[in-house]
Amino acid sequence: MTIRVMIADDQDIVRAGLRMILDAQPGIEVVGEAADGLRAVALARELRPDVCLLDIRMPELDGIEATRRLAGPDVDDPLAVVVITTFDLDEYVHGALKAGARGFLLKDAGPDLLAQAVRAAAAGDALIAPSVTARLLATFADLRSAEPPAQPLEPLTDREEEVVLAVAAGRTNAEIADALHISLSTTKTHLAAVMRKLGARNRVEIAMWAHETRRVTT
Repeated sequence: MTIRVMIADDQDIVRAGLRMILDAQPGIEVVGEAADGLRAVALARELRPDVCLLDIRMPELDGIEATRRLAGPDVDDPLAVVVITTFDLDEYVHGALKAGARGFLLKDAGPDLLAQAVRAAAAGDALIAPSVTARLLATFADLRSAEPPAQPLEPLTDREEEVVLAVAAGRTNAEIADALHISLSTTKTHLAAVMRKLGARNRVEIAMWAHETRRVTT
């Protein structure tokens, strides 16, 4: 099935470049474009694309609030959002991930990584640019609020702790299965249990929790 993507960026040349890259990928089609956040939210609600690719800094409504309206915890039928930005240590990125974004990429990530992020988001997975994953999450873990990190509803098993660390390292389900010598279906079962216990909506929130609780320190 074709993955339908909506692009939102206030620069015409950036939107044109992203469209050209994505339309050239097999199984991906750009179905809409928006030049500001308000239009992006309205268009996404109208088109219901499989993935929304949003810039952080847009007029009318920034990417954080647009993400929250499309994928936030109060949204009954959230859309998959991938944030794309020029800045790899931007506090707005952390806000967007907290708001429900499934992925984060730099605009210089390249066609292959961009396509991977779109496919991952469409599949319910998440991808953060490998070059900045650990540094980004660790940086914002250092800037944690006064509130302590959320505790699991139930203690994590040793295997689930291993899965958490693997997710925080940016590994895919297949890579986790291979590293832990378990089946892909077992990996997915452990991942579902972790999300349930942590109240996490996606892999990004698992990775953020791992850093906030100091399970990952580098």
